[in-house]
Amino acid sequence: MNRYIKYTACALFAAGAMGLPSCTKNFNTLNVNPDATSTVTPQFVFTKAEYDGAGNAQGVYGGSNLDFLLGTMQYTTSYNDVAGFGSKYNANQVQQTYAAFNAAYPDEINELGIVIKAVKSNPSQVNLLAAARIWRAYCFSRLTDLYGDIPYSQAGLGYDSSNYKPVYDAQKDIYANLFSELDGAAKSFDVSKGTYGAADLIYGGNIAQWQKFAYSLMLRLGMRLTKVDPASAQSWVTKAIAGGVITADADIAKMPYLSGGQVINQNPVVYDLWNADYHFGDGVSNPEGGKYQQSWIDSLKLHNDPRLPVISVNYSGGTPDTSFSKQFGMPATFVNAKPANFKSYSEPNPKTVLVFSSPKLLFTAAESYFLLTEAALRGWYSGATAASLYQSGIQAAMRQWTIIAGAAGAISAAQINAYVVANPLVPGTLDQQMQQLYNQFWYSIFPDGQEAFAAYRRTGYPALAPNNYAGNATGGKIFRRMLYPASEQNLNGAAYAAAVARQGPDDLMTHIWWDK
Repeated sequence: MNRYIKYTACALFAAGAMGLPSCTKNFNTLNVNPDATSTVTPQFVFTKAEYDGAGNAQGVYGGSNLDFLLGTMQYTTSYNDVAGFGSKYNANQVQQTYAAFNAAYPDEINELGIVIKAVKSNPSQVNLLAAARIWRAYCFSRLTDLYGDIPYSQAGLGYDSSNYKPVYDAQKDIYANLFSELDGAAKSFDVSKGTYGAADLIYGGNIAQWQKFAYSLMLRLGMRLTKVDPASAQSWVTKAIAGGVITADADIAKMPYLSGGQVINQNPVVYDLWNADYHFGDGVSNPEGGKYQQSWIDSLKLHNDPRLPVISVNYSGGTPDTSFSKQFGMPATFVNAKPANFKSYSEPNPKTVLVFSSPKLLFTAAESYFLLTEAALRGWYSGATAASLYQSGIQAAMRQWTIIAGAAGAISAAQINAYVVANPLVPGTLDQQMQQLYNQFWYSIFPDGQEAFAAYRRTGYPALAPNNYAGNATGGKIFRRMLYPASEQNLNGAAYAAAVARQGPDDLMTHIWWDK
């Protein structure tokens, strides 16, 4: 503050006292920010990049807000047309799809570029570089899976090299480099060198866990290619499995959060949902009109799923009720008006789904087991039967609610075993078994709407019925990608035009490369 006061005082005094000594003495010193540093501390920047990367997919950091994908994947809905965009696809709200793109580049992508530049030439920081490369691959994978072709090879160079018009790389090329980065980074760790330690909020610098995370991401991305390039899919999936993926609860990749403090320290999905709808906790005063969607609750009830009373609450009786029989989802067809029976519909349980200090799960043991199940069904993995892997996936998916919410999320072993017995992987065609598998995946991945969205586009499951809502932008179909921000047409027009010419119209229904 003093430097601004001094600068202003000099300017004003000079206007009335031109003959007095110049006010330029120590001018350069006064214009140096005492709170800034010209030396990067990679640990600090990496911590921020973890927060931003974990928040960008569904959270509020940097203006990103993709919780509408919970609506698209029919977990939630709203009678409000703005908040209900995800489940209604209404044309006047398509700008909501710009958010992840606008948030990622100035935040985590830029931050990771700073970290990588700071450590890449120092052999003693090889582990810092490896973790940053893996986290960068995670962040970019989430972004390209939403938009398709995006700035990649030249991303972040505006800050570094004044390149403000980066080219858009083809998703095929992005994926090729992501695989290379994950493989190279996982192999480059050196147990004799230092790590981020406590500055690494995900794994605390644990090298073995970062390697498992890298190969788990490789498994996820490898499976993305089953439609567009089955041979490459098999190659990368088998490489990932050989490297070792996450199958133990202790190795789950998760971001920890706090119950208070700054917003960035709180679970981004919880923060968003709580502030939008559920902070009153009475089932009726929901500002944005949010509730669980009917298809989600009906499906859980149909299979007598013990997760339902863990994640859902109903206030129709005046007090919070988690009884299985009292849970009802709201249709996604209400037209911008609160239904008279709004209170009768269920919403997220504040003791489990809406805990500010709950971790955000980035990659779980359940996801690994379900992807391994698919690998076994395709004949790409023979380490266990598809049926046993499927069972392990269900068990892990139910256990993870204890990881998220502690005792409030606990599902007993007896309940889990009873569900597994009642819901085996029934023999059939590959497609029939994929339907069973990705119905369970849908249950397991909640509340990660983005990963459910990716799996749905690749497999077609769960077989969700689109909402042909009046004024929708998709012809009554579930959309396939996000739109590039409108600003890209003006600020990076040539690169934008090249991407559209290569990929197809900048439209919600254009299929990205791996979704062809």
